[in-house]
Amino acid sequence: MTGSWVDFPNRWLHGSRNWPRCRRGQRALDVGCGPGGLTAQLVDRLGADNVSAVDPSAPFVAAVRARLPGVDVRPAAAERLPFPDDSFDLALAQLVVHFMADPVSGLSEMARVTRPGGLVAACVWDHAGGSGPLATFWRAVHDIDPPVRDESELAGAREGHLAELYEAARLKDIEPMSLTVTVRFATFDDWWEPFTLGVGPAGAYVARLDEAQRDGLRSRCVQLLPPSPFEISASAWCVRARA
Repeated sequence: MTGSWVDFPNRWLHGSRNWPRCRRGQRALDVGCGPGGLTAQLVDRLGADNVSAVDPSAPFVAAVRARLPGVDVRPAAAERLPFPDDSFDLALAQLVVHFMADPVSGLSEMARVTRPGGLVAACVWDHAGGSGPLATFWRAVHDIDPPVRDESELAGAREGHLAELYEAARLKDIEPMSLTVTVRFATFDDWWEPFTLGVGPAGAYVARLDEAQRDGLRSRCVQLLPPSPFEISASAWCVRARA
């Protein structure tokens, strides 16, 4: 869930040392584009004709097509990309690898459609280390419902694991890094509202609760967070490598 973390695509593309080196003249693929946050940043840098995107969700595909005319947006999973070999200079997966059915296969497909020497970049929130944007939410959940499984065991969510997946996919010149972003929330409801939209494991958990349970979870989150307005910093594990 990105929720209010709308600036993350811009921060990720800049990162440190212009990470992951997105520049004019390149062709880029956004894998698991969702509503198009990263896709829009790529269009700003490369132009719509040089950007393609895929997502397995038909509503997301339709939304990005309407939002970004001229971008080649197709319904597809990362493990079965509908493009020929060597089609792109860059293939990026922002906050997507941990949702892939087969992350190694997905990264291998990203490498296949990237030209030799091109870059394959991905990032995943640090859910396992407790510095992801959902850390307070899952702490509140565990206080109320200790047995529930959170997102800490998902692929790439612990330190070093995303790089291990890259190695298994046989990518070259693997370079890991981390990126921390800070978001300011004017009110508690600004922070809470994304969890009520049913997006991702956190949203799915909230959607299963009855009204009393949801109110209880909300109250526990209020107790754990500082008074409004407040800021939350969150970190993601990032890896780039060459196809």
